[in-house]
Amino acid sequence: MSEVKTITDLLQAGADAAPAIRAPGRPQLSYAGLRRQVGQTIARLNALGIGRNDTVAIVLPNGPEMAGAFVSIAAGATTAPLNPAYKQAELEFYLADLQARLLVVQAGVETPARAAADRLGIPVATLSFDVDQPAGVFELSGAAGVAGDGGPVGGDDIALVLHTSGTTSRPKIVPLSQQNVCASAGNCAASLALTADDRCLNVMPLFHIHGLIAAVLASLRVGASICCTPGFNALQFFALMREFTPTWYTAVPTMHQAILARSARNRDVIDAVQLRLIRSSSASLPPQVMAELEATFGAPVIEAYGMTEAAHQMACNPLPPRERKPGTVGVAAGPELAIMDAEGSLLPVGTTGEVVIRGPNVTAGYRNNDEANAAAFTQGWFRTGDQGVLDEAGYLRLTGRLKEIINRGGEKISPREIDEVLLDHPAVAQVVTFAVPHAKLGEDVAAAVVLHTGADASEQDMRTFVAQHLADFKVPRKILFVDEIPKGPTGKLQRIGLAAKLGLA
Repeated sequence: MSEVKTITDLLQAGADAAPAIRAPGRPQLSYAGLRRQVGQTIARLNALGIGRNDTVAIVLPNGPEMAGAFVSIAAGATTAPLNPAYKQAELEFYLADLQARLLVVQAGVETPARAAADRLGIPVATLSFDVDQPAGVFELSGAAGVAGDGGPVGGDDIALVLHTSGTTSRPKIVPLSQQNVCASAGNCAASLALTADDRCLNVMPLFHIHGLIAAVLASLRVGASICCTPGFNALQFFALMREFTPTWYTAVPTMHQAILARSARNRDVIDAVQLRLIRSSSASLPPQVMAELEATFGAPVIEAYGMTEAAHQMACNPLPPRERKPGTVGVAAGPELAIMDAEGSLLPVGTTGEVVIRGPNVTAGYRNNDEANAAAFTQGWFRTGDQGVLDEAGYLRLTGRLKEIINRGGEKISPREIDEVLLDHPAVAQVVTFAVPHAKLGEDVAAAVVLHTGADASEQDMRTFVAQHLADFKVPRKILFVDEIPKGPTGKLQRIGLAAKLGLA
């Protein structure tokens, strides 16, 4: 793919009349219309006093206007999409930490973001749209100002700022340049062999790197279209498939499992809408789920590995006819990828260590955080915090987050290994293994299990089953049966902090 350095460059791939953004019950927005929207938005931002590298916080519901706003604002300023479910105190923290110059909210939608911005003295712009107009077309209203540096952005300007999850410490700010996000969009498009004929059904939240890059920008990079939904709803998924006849979708494993749970009663839609591929990312895809997806949809499941600091994608399982290896996240798909020890030496094939990356999609460093940058970068390589091993063919198998590895009296245990064993038990629908405090060992092993509807199993059944496959020290000492496992805002199962949430710490 030819190199593009800015989002404005990226949008040139689409033919004028080709559809760019689609949404349920709405006229579609063409590429000519999207480019026109971008130009109008940059001019409007400049009139509101916003220019290059000024941070614009966006708190909007998922859907075509959120996609259109992200693309259009990022072409002229720095976007900071925030989760609309945040409470006022959370929004005040993020808005202040980001030093936002403007907040964009939707007209007629109640949100605590307005009060948060008022308290911080941040101007608010209101986004309005007409449902009879093409999906993704909008207008911004706000008080006029004087932009410090208006006009088109450059490749080194910051397109997007996001916070890390902050599960164990204060969240860090990740600035991603125009060049970072364009490189990652190109990497995603190339690894999936996307063309202008592809149609992505986006069910991912657009305040998260996965949906923004893999669904939206990767599609626009090749002149393809995105159907922007209000968010993930398993009850509506197959109706949306029928309406939009997508060629692919991307989601997290918990979403795939919810889709599979409703697949039997939607066989007619699956047969009528032949998906070219299914993509999974943002959390480990159990091999059992991958196999069931492929058997159900008759399409290859492509598991990818990404993180915010890499503007999403780092590795990806190849499309057929190359081999897909269940249990791995594939081969390097954009940045260089290696395994490093704690001292900073690169390790040979087959050796477990920390996954490190470098390349044009990788952030130059956290904002205003010298300590974090010193720990994260070694000789130009970014330390991902993930533990893994490369095989002879270059496939990466992740063995866990370094922070999630359970240290049971000196024995280091990968919770993912236990997850995969328990998922083979016929009664188990979902599982997440995690550390619990132990007075003598420091940590011990626990697991939260969701059973299939109508299934019955005891804690002893589970422990006996694991003991048949793994060493005794890896067998969970505590197994909780729950109706639902707590998830993060993007649908990922969360290990860190789970013991406290379930009353075990």
